[in-house]
Amino acid sequence: QVQLVESGGGLVQAGGSLRLSCAASGIIFSINTMGWYRQAPGKQRELVAQITSARSTNYADSVKGRFTISRDNAKNTVYLQMNSMKPEDTAVYYCKATRNANYWGQGTQVTVSS
Repeated sequence: QVQLVESGGGLVQAGGSLRLSCAASGIIFSINTMGWYRQAPGKQRELVAQITSARSTNYADSVKGRFTISRDNAKNTVYLQMNSMKPEDTAVYYCKATRNANYWGQGTQVTVSS
């Protein structure tokens, strides 16, 4: 059974930082592309950042230079370091694993106050 469990969300002031974690089980983590997505109220879910098995990364333009995605294959965990946060970063953040299928976590709420 595949499980992706996000943690690290919460309330932060504008300009602050948070680090999200996503622990995976039930998959061969190292060969999966891992991604962070977010969905704000009334908006579609969007890609925030992605890291491949070869550790190639890509970011949404809105977070470039502020967010960093990384992975620790020994811990089956992907991270999202979020710095210089803005109120528009407020959303539910989801972890996704992709190989031959897509798997999603349950999401973690991130709220940035102005």
